[in-house]
Amino acid sequence: MEKLTIKEKILSFLDLKGIKKVDFFDATGIKDSNFKGKNLQSQIGGDMIVKILTTYPDLSAEWLLTGRGNMLKSVQEEPQVEVTPIYQPKVTEKKEEKQDVYLYDFKASAGLLALFDNNQQNIIDTIKIPNLPKCDGAIHIVGDSMYPLLKSGDIILYKQMPLDVNNLLYGEMYLLSYDIDGDDYIVVKYIRKSDKGEPYIMLSSENPAHAPRDIDFHRVTALALVKASVRINCMI
Repeated sequence: MEKLTIKEKILSFLDLKGIKKVDFFDATGIKDSNFKGKNLQSQIGGDMIVKILTTYPDLSAEWLLTGRGNMLKSVQEEPQVEVTPIYQPKVTEKKEEKQDVYLYDFKASAGLLALFDNNQQNIIDTIKIPNLPKCDGAIHIVGDSMYPLLKSGDIILYKQMPLDVNNLLYGEMYLLSYDIDGDDYIVVKYIRKSDKGEPYIMLSSENPAHAPRDIDFHRVTALALVKASVRINCMI
């Protein structure tokens, strides 16, 4: 089978897309004489190729120049976004029809308490999800302690809570930081009642490979109730 010239490939592309030649010439600024008679077999300038590929981004440069692959670039599907409510109170909670929730670069902050105290810093994006309860912020999580409900890279949306053991909602998921011997630990865990009694609490995971841990609530330095999670699945 005889190979098509670049110009013949361009004409094939126009035919496939239903683009009129006059519109093609107008959009690219290329003279129609370049695609007539003997000129159809002549080489096309690199500047013209760049103009064509810029004007028609779905045209594959590899196919146009080498003949390999498909004429049209593979279409990338829109990412699938899964929003999962985490906190589901027994009493109906007021939902915000519209709200902008800041997504923070947690790695750039100096801990959870610093993030809460400086909520206008280290903002990397804004999340807009309708009909969710009021949230104060969002961060990416790391680790597998809450897998499979949450996986590393998921986003959690949270509501800051006061450091009062009497206000705890046992059995719910929290984002919290606590201090042990000068080391600051930041985790996403379920808070349950400890067999040691108050002021101790038990931190437990979704993943059974992670053992629960009892800590004195007075060691908690920052606390937020996890309201929802967002998982973005990119598909090609």
